[in-house]
Amino acid sequence: MFADISDRYDAGNDILSFGTHRLWKQRMVRMARAPKGGSVLDLATGTGDIALLFSNSVGGSGHVLGVDFCASMIDHARARVNNQRPNLAFEVGDAMNLRFNDDSYDVTTISFGIRNVDDPVRALSEMHRVTRPGGRVVVMEFGQPRGVFGSLYRFYSSKILPFIGGLVLRNRSAYDYLNRTAAAFPCRDEFTALMHAAGFRHARWTSLFGGIAFIYVGDVE
Repeated sequence: MFADISDRYDAGNDILSFGTHRLWKQRMVRMARAPKGGSVLDLATGTGDIALLFSNSVGGSGHVLGVDFCASMIDHARARVNNQRPNLAFEVGDAMNLRFNDDSYDVTTISFGIRNVDDPVRALSEMHRVTRPGGRVVVMEFGQPRGVFGSLYRFYSSKILPFIGGLVLRNRSAYDYLNRTAAAFPCRDEFTALMHAAGFRHARWTSLFGGIAFIYVGDVE
């Protein structure tokens, strides 16, 4: 599914989120507090927009690696003109079975990807394992808004979003999938409980735009 939409993925994100996903990603990068000269691992990197932001944060002496399970996404990430930087690289990989040694990165992140893995706790455990003590694991994922706003959002995500996805991006099923998975995936304290099960002693969440999405931060000790 992701291979099928990889060439339209960036345009789809801009259209369907009205561009707000870019503001969320910038906030996520700020909350990660990647040090100058540090190393960052960005999982489910897609076409590399978050990895690119981190390459600015760590500077020329740092290093950022974007990893995605979908080879087509990695092909697009490597081909993007903005991603042609000496401190930025991309490769295909599995978030549940990372090839890296323990304590390899200062920051490990995943954005809108943790709900797509077969075992989120295993992926979170791997993120914890490869992050150095004193580092951070940061997750951004969709949630479920509450109240009247939640009702309006559910109508948009179940009716309007798939319609636009089919009309403009020629893949309604991908956006039906997005709505289905986002509506059922744990959020708020339910997700931080998964982080605790993965080995994080301290995990917290921040709501974005009334609960449409959340940023979760876990400290590695």
